[in-house]
Amino acid sequence: MSSELEGFVTPPICPPDLSARPYRAIVDHAADAPAGAVFRAWTERFDRWFAEPGEIVMRAEVDEPYFFQTFHEGRRHPHYGRFLRVVPDRLIELTWLNEAGTRGVETVLTVELAPRPGGTLLHLTHAGFPDDRTREEHETAWRSILLNRLDPVLREGRA
Repeated sequence: MSSELEGFVTPPICPPDLSARPYRAIVDHAADAPAGAVFRAWTERFDRWFAEPGEIVMRAEVDEPYFFQTFHEGRRHPHYGRFLRVVPDRLIELTWLNEAGTRGVETVLTVELAPRPGGTLLHLTHAGFPDDRTREEHETAWRSILLNRLDPVLREGRA
C-alpha cells in the first residue's frame, strides 16, 4: 500500500481462527425491553449487570479493546477482548478471553438483537470452545445470567 493512502484505509478486523475449537453455545432469550435498551446494557451499562462496578474499561467501537472483572466465589476474574462488529441496536460481536471460563483461549461472542412484540429477541452465540463440556457450561451460565442479572436491570429501567 502506498504511504499516502495509509491514513485513509482501515485495516481489516481479523477474528480469531476457531477451526480447532468448533463448539458453540447458543442461547435465545426474550427480553422485555426495546432493542436500544438491551444494546445499551451490553455496550454502556455492562457493570450494572455483569462486570464488577468500577472494574471496567469498555468503548463499544470496532477494534477497540476492553477489560472488565467479575467477582465470583471469592475471586476476581479478569476478562479481555476487542470489538469485532458493532451495529447500534442490532449487533455486538467481540472476542472474549478469560482464564477460568475460556481456559485462556480467545473465543467470539455474538449478540444479535431483533424486535419482537413486547421487547427484543436476543440471540447469543459464544463460539470457540474446545469441547462439549465447556460449551454446555457456558450455555447454562449465559441462560442464567441473562434471566437473573440482565432481565432485572432491564425491568427496573437501569439499562
